[in-house]
Amino acid sequence: SSGRRKMNLKSERRGIHVDQSELLCKKGCGYYGNPAWQGFCSKCWREEYHKARQKQIQEDWELAERLQREEEEAYASSQSTQGAQSLTFSKFEEKKTNEKTRKVTTVKKFFTASSRAGAKKEIQEAKAPSPSIHRQASIETDRVSKEFIEFIRTYQKPGQDIYKQCKLFLDTMSHKRDLSIEEQSECAQDFYQNVADRLQTRWKVPPEKVEKAMDEVEKYIMTRQYKYVFCPETTDDEKKDLAVQKRIRALHWVTPQMLCVPVSEEIPEVSDMVVKAITDIIEMDSKRVPRDKLACITKCSKHIFNAIKITKNEPASADDFLPTLIYIVLKGNPPRLQSNIQYITRFCNPSRLMTGEDGYYFTNLCCAVAFIEKLDAQSLNLSQEDFDRFMTGQTSPKKQESDSFSPDVCLGVKQMCKSLDLLSQLNERQERIVSEAKKLEKDLIDWTDGITKEVEDIVEKYPLEIKPKSQALAAIDSENVENDKLPPPLQPQVYAG
Repeated sequence: SSGRRKMNLKSERRGIHVDQSELLCKKGCGYYGNPAWQGFCSKCWREEYHKARQKQIQEDWELAERLQREEEEAYASSQSTQGAQSLTFSKFEEKKTNEKTRKVTTVKKFFTASSRAGAKKEIQEAKAPSPSIHRQASIETDRVSKEFIEFIRTYQKPGQDIYKQCKLFLDTMSHKRDLSIEEQSECAQDFYQNVADRLQTRWKVPPEKVEKAMDEVEKYIMTRQYKYVFCPETTDDEKKDLAVQKRIRALHWVTPQMLCVPVSEEIPEVSDMVVKAITDIIEMDSKRVPRDKLACITKCSKHIFNAIKITKNEPASADDFLPTLIYIVLKGNPPRLQSNIQYITRFCNPSRLMTGEDGYYFTNLCCAVAFIEKLDAQSLNLSQEDFDRFMTGQTSPKKQESDSFSPDVCLGVKQMCKSLDLLSQLNERQERIVSEAKKLEKDLIDWTDGITKEVEDIVEKYPLEIKPKSQALAAIDSENVENDKLPPPLQPQVYAG
């Protein structure tokens, strides 16, 4: 795409770069876009999705009508009715199968009828969580349910309505387990929209209280839905997770310098920030609520901004942030990264992803993962030969430093040469510091002499004349009556007019 070419052109000058406009919805509505939504925001993507779905339904109807006509013609022209019916039906099935190749087949289709029962049992045994994990999950669900009930009590009648809607939604979802994850996501998004609209229009709840209520609704329903909709078997989420994990492992040799990361881990405070950022991005997998997962991404991003600020001694820019986020993801290799991104995309309250800092940081994380999947020699400022050697593990950037030595040179000599090189660099720095110090000393002396001369010139030009102190005047309202030569005050007279 033109956006990708633009990024590659800029990458010649600087490691990783993305224009802020490329983070926004490609329909131009001003909200943040998302690779999972093909560059659209949640709102525009749903519009496109509805259009595509309506088109698909229309095409299915047209196909069915056409096949019906063909079947009637075949019946009229031939006596072998059974053969014609089976032929047209097989055509219909073939067409539908071709259209659905995008959808991942369920686990059941991998097994024959004879071995299905045994295989199903094996899958259940493999998938069944340990009793302690199951108990922990149910304890958390109970706790969240109690918190939700306590929360909605503060909303009185609107709260009762919310609770009723949530229970109805959970009941409906329990009967929709066989639907595709996209359709389940659509149900959840519709539910969020309906509840928010209901609170605003029917109950006239203020916007800030609606937002708070929606956060609690998301927490309640997604804690209960988590085990059914996070990385479901019917998707290729797990396959993508493994692919990204393998890719990140293959890029273990990438250094901050290659990515133009403006972070110096030699500074203890910065090193602490980097560790905290990695911890936050890894911790995302342990959360069950989409909003909590987003909070981990936001915390990680803020640690990155602080690390850059301390290193550069100035606020970080977007061009500094994205390469550093890529570096953190490469260094942390977060578990089930794609599953977490997909889960947030599908089941987070859409308004949170479309605007605000959570939406901005999440969009950047999606961009970072997309860059990692496509990282090449040019974006790392390397030759293709070096990139290929690093990727295959033939050599590493650290080993290249000692390439100037012959293979039979002992380690001690290599270390000594490095030490001598370091000493010569330190000597140069020391000489530079001494010369700068002498220059500073001379500047200070010249400045002092200059100021002294200026003062002397001014004093000579405008000499000071010190006059004797004049006699102080007595105050008008002084109590010293002896020296007061004023006449006595006038007495009031009665006017007899």
